[in-house]
Amino acid sequence: MSEQMKNKGWTVVLAGTAINLALGILYTWSIFKGEIRASIESGAGLFQWDLASINDPYAVCCLVFAFTMIVAGKCQDRIGPRFTAMIGGLLVGIGFIMISQTTSYWGWVLGFGVLVGAGLGFGYSSATPPALKWFPPAKTGLVAGIVVSGFGLASVYIAPLAQYLLKGWGLQTSMLIFGIAFAVVVCVFANLLVNPPQGYSVAKAAPKKDTAAQAATHCADVTPSRMMKSVDFYLLWLIYFIGAGAGLMVIGSVAGMAKKSLGEMAFVAVALVAVGNAAGRIVAGMLSDRIGRSKTLIIMLLFQALLMFAAIPVVGSASTSAVVLVLLAAFIGFNYGTNLALFPSFAKDLWGLKNFGTNYGILFTAWGMGGFVMGRVSQMIQASTGSYNMSFMIAGTALVVGAGLTLKLGGEKAMSHVEVPQGAGLGRPRLHVNHNWMLRTRRNQ
Repeated sequence: MSEQMKNKGWTVVLAGTAINLALGILYTWSIFKGEIRASIESGAGLFQWDLASINDPYAVCCLVFAFTMIVAGKCQDRIGPRFTAMIGGLLVGIGFIMISQTTSYWGWVLGFGVLVGAGLGFGYSSATPPALKWFPPAKTGLVAGIVVSGFGLASVYIAPLAQYLLKGWGLQTSMLIFGIAFAVVVCVFANLLVNPPQGYSVAKAAPKKDTAAQAATHCADVTPSRMMKSVDFYLLWLIYFIGAGAGLMVIGSVAGMAKKSLGEMAFVAVALVAVGNAAGRIVAGMLSDRIGRSKTLIIMLLFQALLMFAAIPVVGSASTSAVVLVLLAAFIGFNYGTNLALFPSFAKDLWGLKNFGTNYGILFTAWGMGGFVMGRVSQMIQASTGSYNMSFMIAGTALVVGAGLTLKLGGEKAMSHVEVPQGAGLGRPRLHVNHNWMLRTRRNQ
């Protein structure tokens, strides 16, 4: 890869990261939710919602975000990342402008849940695929981790900024400012998202033993219909549902959990969750390039389960120190972030880059369903019991199950039997045939 092309690739990586830094406002929802809750509980506020429904715009946003990724992924594959990202930026802007003009429940469900969710889907789906196309398989995890880290890191600056705007201008005006600013930022950086030129290929480094990247160098391009016939797809979908849902459950409520210990400084917990979220994406991406996707995923799921069980006495105690609570939240954010680096890497390794946008969009529905189901259930449990204990117990148990399901994945072994011929994926993939297996089969017949 020439120096000029290498620099072009990193420009695309930085542009994708910048777009995600704007779109990551989703993870600041708990701050907005705090303002809405305060208005409801005052009895004389502008928001007259049912407390059990307070998380619905966020849950719907996660769901719409995920399912839009299918359409947006296909759009990215066909018309390119630039225009796809611009569509996303405009939808996010329109959604925020809409909720700045209303306090109605359905207005926020439509504005934040549907429009912002759809905008996130278009913007997010356009950032990672072009970046991956500029780099060799050995850097898949690293590049994916860097690009998606922007989405996780966004709350580091958005949380204190939101707190400042809310204090000075109120919720409605703050939403208007965010809507205009993020639409402009996404559309500007979208112009830097470009795919490599026709015929472009990266120089493959000498393969190292026992790495996931070595297996990934022989990956065929798989169509969405063929992908959905594989057992690995359904296993990955369920594991993603569990891992993402558990993390989103905490992220959507972290400011409320921290309010008791930190008061008005609860946004610090949101910011530190964001730091952990971003770090988890980069660390997991790099680690999975070295020891394999499945091993990394099992480690992270079990660690996340341990943190969920540990959260029960920490969050439920009246004497919990702010430091312990913030550290717990940051580690949960770290483990949640690993999902967003590992699953796109799994998708590229298993099913190739040609249909990556559509394939990962379909897989990403697990993220949205996890956020919707676990976020909604958690809020209902909290509203009825006044505690998050049962939510943490359910999430921890599910994560242990997810780690067990990961052992069933055959991905990295299966990938080593598929080879793409020289010529940038033209023609049909050549399969390595296990002749000993064929002879044994004939004898058994």
